[in-house]
Amino acid sequence: MRREPDTTPRRIGARTRLLAGAALAVWSAAGIAQAQVAPAPPQTPVAEQPADGLSPDAVYVDAAQASRQGDVITASGDANSRLLARTRGHTLQAKELQYDLGQGTGAASGEVELTSPRGDVVFASQIELQEDLTLGVAVDFATRLQDGSSVMAATAVRRSAEVNELNYALFTPCPICDVNGPKTPSLAVQAEKVIQDEDLRAILFKNATIKVGGVPVVWLPAFAIPDPTVERASGLLTPIINYDEGRGVSVETPYLHVVSPSEDWLFSPQFNTRVSPFLNVQWRRRFADGTIVARGGYTYAQNFGDFDLDGDGDAETNVDFGDRTSRSYFLGHGAFDPNGPWRWGFTAERVSDKTLFDRYDVRDPYQDNGLYYGDQRRLISQIYAERQTARSYLSVAAFTIQSLRVQTFDPVTPALNVFEDDDTLPVVAPLIDARWEPEGPVFGGRLRLKGSAVSLYREAFLGSPVLRPEILPTGPTAGLSGVDSRRVTLQGEWRRAFISPAGVRYEPFVDLRADFYSVSDLPPMLGEDNASLSRGRATAGLDVSYPLVKRLKGDALLILEPLAQVSVSNKADLDPRIPIEDTQTFELDETSLFRIDRLPGYDFYEGGARFTAGARMTLTWDETRRASIFVGRSMRDDAESAFRFAIPDDPARTYDPSGLASQTSDWVVQGSFAPTDRIRGWGHATFDGSGSVRRAEMSVDAGWGRRNLASVSYIIDRSNPQAGPLNRNYEFVQLSGQQFVYGNWGVAVTGIADLERDLITRSEVGLLFDDDCWRFEFGFRKDNTRVRPSGTSEGLYVRLNLATFGGSGYGRSNGR
Repeated sequence: MRREPDTTPRRIGARTRLLAGAALAVWSAAGIAQAQVAPAPPQTPVAEQPADGLSPDAVYVDAAQASRQGDVITASGDANSRLLARTRGHTLQAKELQYDLGQGTGAASGEVELTSPRGDVVFASQIELQEDLTLGVAVDFATRLQDGSSVMAATAVRRSAEVNELNYALFTPCPICDVNGPKTPSLAVQAEKVIQDEDLRAILFKNATIKVGGVPVVWLPAFAIPDPTVERASGLLTPIINYDEGRGVSVETPYLHVVSPSEDWLFSPQFNTRVSPFLNVQWRRRFADGTIVARGGYTYAQNFGDFDLDGDGDAETNVDFGDRTSRSYFLGHGAFDPNGPWRWGFTAERVSDKTLFDRYDVRDPYQDNGLYYGDQRRLISQIYAERQTARSYLSVAAFTIQSLRVQTFDPVTPALNVFEDDDTLPVVAPLIDARWEPEGPVFGGRLRLKGSAVSLYREAFLGSPVLRPEILPTGPTAGLSGVDSRRVTLQGEWRRAFISPAGVRYEPFVDLRADFYSVSDLPPMLGEDNASLSRGRATAGLDVSYPLVKRLKGDALLILEPLAQVSVSNKADLDPRIPIEDTQTFELDETSLFRIDRLPGYDFYEGGARFTAGARMTLTWDETRRASIFVGRSMRDDAESAFRFAIPDDPARTYDPSGLASQTSDWVVQGSFAPTDRIRGWGHATFDGSGSVRRAEMSVDAGWGRRNLASVSYIIDRSNPQAGPLNRNYEFVQLSGQQFVYGNWGVAVTGIADLERDLITRSEVGLLFDDDCWRFEFGFRKDNTRVRPSGTSEGLYVRLNLATFGGSGYGRSNGR
């Protein structure tokens, strides 16, 4: 029998299933009653309920008063509270609500607040609702989006499923309230009409005025910005403006073109008043299992900088010289990680001019994007593959390097600096590294097997530090071939830990290693062009540590941990014909001091008997406050003269860059401290036997107030005792900080001082405005870097970072 609609107004006091297919649940202070309905057919599947517990066709209302007349439900709050309605993730709060079950529409008034499933909140004095409580029309509209931006309008109308229209609106990405109540946003756009087009993924402004601090500064008949709810959209990004003595006034105008959620292009032309424009382009594409990024730049121009045009020995400042030709760079990388243990990638990095990055201020050209890193002022092109499981690792790679490092500085003009010859750098193909551990213990301990193989080829001759002093030619080396080498290394290490009842940790270890070398194109003075060499090392030793813990007043802890290691190996076989390719840098620290192989790479290694001792002390006050210090040193049964290298400015003499050539190593001192959660620092230093610093590095970071920051770092290298033009000792201090002086206004300072040359190499001093919505910096900068072809560069800089107004980061979609 068909039930006729009930047209008599009545109070509803319970959850009721209605004929319209939506459910309305109303809680009333008047009482509770239950209406009986027929059950759904058993073959119909039950819809999955959302997080709020409602089925997709259900509407829940919590109100002080509620009534129904036909399909129209009327609900209201009381003087102290609003009603609440929920459906399909939407939540509505208001003083009054009318909802038509048949039409699926309604209206709400009085302190209306509507929250979408994404978390966006709409406020209004009155709204008309479409089906499922979505917004149709609103009066006195205001909303705050998830990214923190706010929109206000006299009226808001949803024209279609894709288009929203606001009349007499104001948009701001800045906070509109603080602890003192409402405030004027520092940056806002006021417009006669604002249209949000979800298909275009943009917000269109008509008859718009841009206001800074409430003051109108720019009027535009129309313009558009990306929709703040969209992570990426095509459009102009924040311009980059600065002044450089070489280029003049420089304006870079980036434009992002989004092809799809997984692909985009970034075009960033740089317009200069003194030199030709320079075009930067970047392409990014994300695939199902990886990403490719390719960026490049191009110009057709002469070189420019300080140059001696008339040959009188004095360089003219900022002149054009050389031929007008194509100048470009390419920086690309890719990384792919398909399902399974394998992953692979590549980098491709080349530049036409050694100083192109410096002249045109190309941003971040030296990045670590592959398995191997080319280091500062070196570009690396590589292809690699890795396989990793819980107990094994394998990598295979090949690469070449382009150097942008200065080898000899010209005394007249940096434009004539002599750069490192790329032909003296090796082509590495292949480079293989492998490790494997068995699944279970071996003789109660851990066994690790390692293997390594490499082939290196050089076009041009390179002497020290690759070749040992014993085989360096005494005459001219021009025209000599570079020494090529191939190496295979096999190594096995076993360790087992024991802890005594007193808490002493004993860890015996055994290490076996074999190296096989093939070297060709040796210097003619040796009387042999090729050599095949092999060597082996067997090491046995014991690590001992004894951590002592003492609880101090309160929650403070003092931990003292003495450390010791004794090891015995056969004497090292350091044949001078073996090139030193992978042991070019030395860093003796707390970690490497107790390693079996304290020198990086495989070409150098230690032998004989040695004893290493140290102690670490740590004091903790609580979770954030702590301090620690480590002091250690190593002793060996005999000195190792092979660790000494020829002094570049006096090849007949040698020096020890590692701190390990003598019977006693350098002292290693390392520490860190964090007396508060706003101050932290660390330091590391090595001292030779006389107490002189060989190397040291330290840094302190501090913060005070809400946004005031400062950082100071210091680094020194005194390993080369002989002064001269080829000496690469250095001493630098770097300072950066920002201090807010009045409200959101402050100053920012950055500087790098070369204490070896008594020169400030780079410095910036600027005025700063930052209110967590946008950041503006304007200041003066100076660059005394000797590699710059224009010599000392002075200029102004302008930096502007805007919240919400677009970005170039990838969205979350994984689609092609």
